[in-house]
Amino acid sequence: MRGTWKLKLRMLLTSVLMFSIVYFLIFLVGRYLGISSWRLYAGISLLIVFLQYWFGPSLVKRSMNVRPLSEGEAPHIHKMVAELAQEAGVPKPEIGLSEIEIPNAFAYGRTSRSGHIAITRPILGLLDYDELRAVLGHEMGHIKHNDMAITAAVSVIPMICYYLALSFFFSGDRDNGATIIIGILGYVFYLIGQLLVLLISRTREYYADEASVEYGNRPAALVSALYKLSYGASKCSSETIEQVSTNRAFFATDVNNAQHDINDFQQIDFDGDGKISDEELRKLANSEIKISKTKGFMELFSTHPDSLKRVKRLAELEN
Repeated sequence: MRGTWKLKLRMLLTSVLMFSIVYFLIFLVGRYLGISSWRLYAGISLLIVFLQYWFGPSLVKRSMNVRPLSEGEAPHIHKMVAELAQEAGVPKPEIGLSEIEIPNAFAYGRTSRSGHIAITRPILGLLDYDELRAVLGHEMGHIKHNDMAITAAVSVIPMICYYLALSFFFSGDRDNGATIIIGILGYVFYLIGQLLVLLISRTREYYADEASVEYGNRPAALVSALYKLSYGASKCSSETIEQVSTNRAFFATDVNNAQHDINDFQQIDFDGDGKISDEELRKLANSEIKISKTKGFMELFSTHPDSLKRVKRLAELEN
């Protein structure tokens, strides 16, 4: 299993770049308003990121309607999470039940010592024991890597750029070219920031997949779980999907892309039983996959990796 230094380096570089973006934009706004103190710009930038880092977990919990899941309600899940936490070398996370109608799971928290894992109610009747443990192992990987808080903290920066761009585009001061320039730069930084956040989101999924295998789960069990979760999401109404769209990066699969993912999984489900066996995954490990240029381009705007590329990496761990 490869180390996580590349993931940590990417998260660090992305955080520095995102902070620089918001600092520069606030600097421009400050200069426009006649404020020249660099300390003020730095303070505002740090405060914005810190507030998102600090309150991010609470916002996720509230928006995803999470309540504590007691050991009496689900002893087998508590047992799985305790075993996985021991394998990962982190304290056992708090376990919650999310009252939304999409089968999935997600992790959130500030650090690996204050992690939370939540499952949605529909996942309980969808996955078997090995599949559920593999998904929980994936979420434990996010906690071990401390990638949840970083993602939550930097994800607010593109939105700041977006709202600043809107404010200056529609400020009404059309005679002042500075407002137009700040508005354009704000929107450009918003696009750049979004692409960076999505890049980090996709990268962390690969590492969480590998962590699940490292914690004793079969790659095929995780692939089967992703297959079933995509199928479950595809059966949900568009209104239900829309309700969680802003938080979809936290899920094990991209619920917005469920039908496309199913089409990919069906290519390796050779017997059509709705599951991926060890043998089916080994066949993929010894074959080449080709991603069209269109799919490669669309992946840039996705919170999760292309499903075939993701499964291919897991297949290589099967051998």
